Amino acid sequence: MANISLAAKYRPQTFAEVVGQDTVKKVLSLASLQDKVAPAYLLSGTRGVGKTTLARIFAKALNCVNAPTAEPCNECEHCKRITQGAFVDVVEIDGASNRGIDDVRRLRESIGYSPLEGRYKVIIIDEAHMLTKEAFNALLKTLEEPPRGVVFILATTEQHKFPITILSRCQLYIFKQVSEQSIEAHLSRVLSAEKIAFEEDAVSLIARRAMGSVRDSMSLLGQCLALSPEHGDFTLEAKIVRQTLGLAGVEVMDRLMQAIQNQDVAKTTMLVRDILAEGVDIGFFLGELVRLFRNLFVLKEAGEKCLSELPLREVVRLQENASYFSTAFIHAAWQMILENQRRILQSYEPAAALELLLLNITLLPRLLPLENLVIKEKGEKLGE
Repeated sequence: MANISLAAKYRPQTFAEVVGQDTVKKVLSLASLQDKVAPAYLLSGTRGVGKTTLARIFAKALNCVNAPTAEPCNECEHCKRITQGAFVDVVEIDGASNRGIDDVRRLRESIGYSPLEGRYKVIIIDEAHMLTKEAFNALLKTLEEPPRGVVFILATTEQHKFPITILSRCQLYIFKQVSEQSIEAHLSRVLSAEKIAFEEDAVSLIARRAMGSVRDSMSLLGQCLALSPEHGDFTLEAKIVRQTLGLAGVEVMDRLMQAIQNQDVAKTTMLVRDILAEGVDIGFFLGELVRLFRNLFVLKEAGEKCLSELPLREVVRLQENASYFSTAFIHAAWQMILENQRRILQSYEPAAALELLLLNITLLPRLLPLENLVIKEKGEKLGE
């Protein structure tokens, strides 16, 4: 692969190619097709979910030589130059480094002129929440009554930092986190295009680690492929992903569940030591623990029909683990992990805090009042 990131190489160039965000794609595509364009749009959502990408595609659709159109053609000179960032009527500004009132005043002066080459002058302000209060005030009148043929697109990860006066002048669209299934499908398409063999479990791990961000998933994929040979056979395996990203494997969770089942303090302590020695991502490990106990609880209370999104082999593992614990025990452990998750990650001693949490869960039947949680004879469920 050339010296270019996978995220840049496979950046969507049409509305249809964008992963997720179906409602926003439909609205912007229809606005472009019908040529009913609002003066200002505010695109809000977490990182890596397509805000800036959709803004650029919208700018291309508005200025495509075939406009009005629902999709940019990506073949005409206008589309190609916008893609390259060389079209004079599409201006992209970083709100973090152009946040002052003087920057906004210069922007206002430049938009006073009609579009020079395209149909619309599109101003994209990324991380727009970084603008100062004075800069926002300078934008107010321009956003409400921009010159004819000018469209503002503000992108932000922190909508709550916007003055209400700005919000009231924009069409607001909230971007959702992209589902794991959608990210998996996207990664699979990229790997197939790169002619790289892969295990489904490897792709699933990257999708989970990305936590709803397509851009993060592409960065993580690039990291996992960094050691792949330029020539010869290579398969992206789950073990490679775990080793590269520092993720705990299935065997780690099985060891932990066995230690909890037997209330074995020594095994839990050794497990924590091994996790730290292998450089496991503690944040992701805690997230996987939450997911595990959530799935155990749902399985106990609602049955496997509510876990239809999981592979059969994972459901079988959950059923085996669930048979050793009562619903009360699973619920208590789940709640403990959720309540301590942020505390551990922000602790001055995250390793010690993690060890304390796992030991508390291991000894949970002894720590709770006997009338609430009673230990039965060996072989029976804990907590009944």
